[in-house]
Amino acid sequence: MTALHDLPATELLAAYHRHELSPVDVMQSVIDHVSRWEPRLCATYLYRPEQALAQARESEARWSRNAPAGLLDGVPVTIKENIATQGDPLPAGTAAVKLVPAAADAPPAARMREAGAIMFSKTTMPDYGMLSSGLSSFHHLARNPWDLSKGPGGSSAGGGAAAAAGYGPLHIGTDIGGSLRLPASWCGIYSLKPSLGRIPIDPPYTGRAAGPMTRTVADSALMMQVLSAPDVRDTMSLPAQDIAWGSVATTTPDFVRGKRIGLLLNAGCGLPLEPEVRAAVEHAAHLLQEAGAQVTRMQPFMTQAMLDGMDHFWRMRSFTDMQALSSEQRDKVLPYIRAWADSAQGMSGTEVFHASQQFHLVRVATVRATSAFDYVISPVAPHVAFKAEWAGPTNDPMRPLEHIGFTVPYNMSEQPAASVNCGYTAAGLPIGLQIAGARFDDLGVLQLSRAFEQIRDPQHPWPQPPAA
Repeated sequence: MTALHDLPATELLAAYHRHELSPVDVMQSVIDHVSRWEPRLCATYLYRPEQALAQARESEARWSRNAPAGLLDGVPVTIKENIATQGDPLPAGTAAVKLVPAAADAPPAARMREAGAIMFSKTTMPDYGMLSSGLSSFHHLARNPWDLSKGPGGSSAGGGAAAAAGYGPLHIGTDIGGSLRLPASWCGIYSLKPSLGRIPIDPPYTGRAAGPMTRTVADSALMMQVLSAPDVRDTMSLPAQDIAWGSVATTTPDFVRGKRIGLLLNAGCGLPLEPEVRAAVEHAAHLLQEAGAQVTRMQPFMTQAMLDGMDHFWRMRSFTDMQALSSEQRDKVLPYIRAWADSAQGMSGTEVFHASQQFHLVRVATVRATSAFDYVISPVAPHVAFKAEWAGPTNDPMRPLEHIGFTVPYNMSEQPAASVNCGYTAAGLPIGLQIAGARFDDLGVLQLSRAFEQIRDPQHPWPQPPAA
């Protein structure tokens, strides 16, 4: 039998409806499982098992009366620590931040609470969310359950690790250049970075999105039913729309037939594509073609100048933010982040302006290149999970974004993009396939992801906690 902590949310809710499972038993299973994993994984922040069990008992009582509070009543969920939950501090992964309790739930947390989900823990992230790893000056070092010597990716590091390790079915992260999709790829899970504004977030920022992190596509679609409710606090929030999120669960491989799919194997910038990643993505393209898709090879549309411009602008933003800190606070920031930000000190106003323009150039190039296709597939990253202690795949603060050439374009173009596992290296590390769609076609990306989920090769068993 599948352990309760491993069951998808869709199955848990069906069992709750039939009175075959109790949220208390499910939450206890998650707690027991976390206790076996967490000393090595370090994925959680503000983990509150006793409070979670109290919430589970309240949910059990509601289900016994056939009166669930909402769509996700009694389902365990974790939330990235930079998404505010009322009364809890927001360290943003760094020891430099003063810990001040949040006044209110941010939109994703508010929607989960309203839906009756059991928010039993926050999840860890690196300093300021500016690394694709779990390295943090505030949190313990997060690790990848597939190989504890590797990192889970980032900046939604704890969420990726927690989902792969089986800390319940539902997890929420954020993404501004790949921070949902990168850990999803390297942890072998599913994640959707939605169209900008589809899931309201506070504070909003250009390219920033919250999104689901799950083991199954159907669970992510389930979360979208809740998370996509509009919220006025997000100035870029999309209007309410009746989207058939529930249709994802019944999508079949026939959805693929006739779809025009672009295949991008060269990001045009950054690190070279590793052979095992290329082979896995090419195999995924072959499977989609066999299912009836029209697959066409694409030329790269990003350039190194675009990637470097975004990098330089973000350096200046971080340098400016850190100048507002006291010298004592700055000394607590991760040295890698300090070196990266301080490198912007000599930039001229003209250089900053030209760097800022690259965001719009990326947006224009991405929309132009992808508009001929229904969907575009590519690697999520040019490589697989790397050493846990490294800040990034180059571990060089002067080359920090060399791995996001495939992911960051869709943040700037506001298009939905997902990561779905498409294979493994010879050493057993997961490889993610990115599926991107037209702006606002979040449903279509989920449907193609679900179709691919059914035609891909058999998946490896999920990793198990090491023996005590």
